[in-house]
Amino acid sequence: MTASKITLGIETSCDETGVALFCSERGLIANALHSQVDLHAAYGGVVPEIASRDHIRMLLPLIQQVMSEAGVERPDAIAYTARPGLIGALMVGGGMANGLGLAWGCPVIPVHHMEGHLLAPMLEETPPDFPFLALLVSGGHTLLIAVRALGWYEVLGTTLDDAAGEAFDKTAKLLGLAYPGGPLLAKLAEEGDDAAFDFPRPMLNRPTLDFSFSGLKTAVMLAVRKAEADGQLDDVRADIAASFQRAAVDTLVAKTIRAAETAGLDRLVVAGGVGANRLLRDEMAARFPGEVFYPRFEFCTDNGAMIAVAGAMRLAEAGDVAEIKAVARWSLESLGVPAAA
Repeated sequence: MTASKITLGIETSCDETGVALFCSERGLIANALHSQVDLHAAYGGVVPEIASRDHIRMLLPLIQQVMSEAGVERPDAIAYTARPGLIGALMVGGGMANGLGLAWGCPVIPVHHMEGHLLAPMLEETPPDFPFLALLVSGGHTLLIAVRALGWYEVLGTTLDDAAGEAFDKTAKLLGLAYPGGPLLAKLAEEGDDAAFDFPRPMLNRPTLDFSFSGLKTAVMLAVRKAEADGQLDDVRADIAASFQRAAVDTLVAKTIRAAETAGLDRLVVAGGVGANRLLRDEMAARFPGEVFYPRFEFCTDNGAMIAVAGAMRLAEAGDVAEIKAVARWSLESLGVPAAA
């Protein structure tokens, strides 16, 4: 019988410091997250240097917190987000992981940030089986991926400009909403008429599985400017939010269904920050012709738990050990196809 192993997960790719402990037998046994939203709100976006400094301030206390809560003296392995992300922020997590790995004499596993997101549903009581289609939608990425097995990923579609989450945030800013704007826009949209404005569904008339949200964002900007000029923005702000959200969600759902047909997959994972959007979840449940899996809401955004479970799965398969890595861009497809495939 294989002995139970505990993996410490560290996430520092952007503006959240996430730390978690995952047990191969018991599942998630401790989790802590520190958000930097308040630090960056005054700037309207993430300031990389401020993010790095706050990770330095918070990372070790959070590690000590989860270890104490779980009653764990030292883990069997440490997984950390190696890339993609902000270089300085990644280096904080990578340096801490490799330093502790040296001190504790345990394997250190670099994890692809987006692999963490697509494996986040493995934390749930009913995880998806391989293979499945993944829609990863966040502030930095919009990806459709055929997930054949752990490490065997085929990118079917990506965004040609703004990511879906970025489009939500920029639209929220146009409407005068605070940072981060995506969740606030979704809340405002609940009060509006999503058919009030006929915004475009970008690239739906093309066979490609790629996305583009710049044209939709421009259409919203023109509508906002017209409403401002007419002195009616306050009257239609909720309608603009609802119509934008409807157009974005319709695009995501239609492209996802097309990708599932292309790849011959009937299981779907929706992950990333936009994966918490309720309209997206409702529409996917109603329209996707198969099973749909999500991480719980708290694991849609960046967190240490998804890195811990991804590291644990990597450890079980290959026992990966590597040097410090921190790279701004990293293709999922470069992670390698399992030998059994």
